[in-house]
Amino acid sequence: MEKEQKIVIIGLGYVGLPLARLFATKYPVVGFDINSARIQDLQKGKDSTFEVEDAVLQKVLVNENPFSSNNTKGLFCSANIDDIQDANIYIITVPTPVDKHNHPDLTPLYKSSETVGKVLKKNDIVIYESTVYPGVTEEECVPVLEKNSGLKFNKDFFVGYSPERINPGDKEHTVEKILKVTSGSTPEIGKVVDDLYKSVIIAGTHLAPTIKVAEASKVIENSQRDINIAFMNELAKIFSLMDIDTHDVLEAAGTKWNFLKFKPGLVGGHCIGVDPFYLAQKAQEIGYYSELILAARRLNDSMGAFVASQVVKLMIKNDIKVKGAKILNLGITFKENCPDIRNSKAIDVITNLQDYGAEVITYDPWVDPKEVLEEYGIVSHLNLKDTLETEFDAVILTVAHQEFLDIDFNSLIKKNGIVYDVKGVLPKHNIDKRL
Repeated sequence: MEKEQKIVIIGLGYVGLPLARLFATKYPVVGFDINSARIQDLQKGKDSTFEVEDAVLQKVLVNENPFSSNNTKGLFCSANIDDIQDANIYIITVPTPVDKHNHPDLTPLYKSSETVGKVLKKNDIVIYESTVYPGVTEEECVPVLEKNSGLKFNKDFFVGYSPERINPGDKEHTVEKILKVTSGSTPEIGKVVDDLYKSVIIAGTHLAPTIKVAEASKVIENSQRDINIAFMNELAKIFSLMDIDTHDVLEAAGTKWNFLKFKPGLVGGHCIGVDPFYLAQKAQEIGYYSELILAARRLNDSMGAFVASQVVKLMIKNDIKVKGAKILNLGITFKENCPDIRNSKAIDVITNLQDYGAEVITYDPWVDPKEVLEEYGIVSHLNLKDTLETEFDAVILTVAHQEFLDIDFNSLIKKNGIVYDVKGVLPKHNIDKRL
């Protein structure tokens, strides 16, 4: 089996690149992405997302298309559709965002399906990894493949679904160490898809009975986390009014063996903050209005404003004039030790403080300031000294990057300045309040 598979990974982002690198240790792989600058960097052995270490990436890279050479394994990255036409396995790992109204945006899936459809051949298999609501693979993507290829589904070509479980920035739970759910459009194809992943995923696989079951399993994973975190965030709001430290409460409650150890926080990123909308939208289409899922989303989306209000209250108590105050915001990514700024809720903290009239200076050593400026219109500094400020009225630890944990906060704030810890990672004696 291993020698016969020629694999194309469509989309070389946080999900696609680690997967392409892993498959390339055993198979000939072409990584395809429409971002030509990204392709050039990857072919040089440089990954700007830091998901794959440069040395690890360079180890599997080859200088020519392995499909047309004697290479039995290796990764070649390309933005040229001609380089993917000889494959027989196409794995699509493009983003599935929501629009400004929080409705699922399937455009990347449609576009990538069109691309694959143009080169699809008899007996090829297309596997989707993007997070979707149940039914998208067969009801939305397959018709695009049929239209662009002229082939018939489950007769001329087949599909599978194996939801991604990548955790950006996590160097412990890497792709090969996370159990993989698999599925296929027929029982036989399900077995082929399962065997393919089983050959590289050391944690093992779980073959779901249908594609819809696999799709549903993925979308509820992050919905479950979203709901649990929403409960913690509601507790944080309640305990704040009671002047009780939420983390102290959770530490005490966590001594019970079956207590689920979630924490309050800002819920952003491309998974937990997005996926529940996919399930809620599908539920609404079939006549069910989701109450719990959407309530959790609303609550979690309110936390940026809540953090800003907490900081402002502390400043007022310390006789700090809010309008014109200089506030240092530490971190603008959606999570710690990761350059991913997609759907970052740190932005909500910043914009709400700006609405109060404060001047917010952002420092994040993990991000490309140009990318932040283009995406959010916010200036971000790579070095603390670049902020040109020596003392601030307030400092907010919004993201728990490793670089922030050893900062001397007393040296950053004015005599009556305050320190607010969103993540609950700083010693209590160093802060004024935490979420």
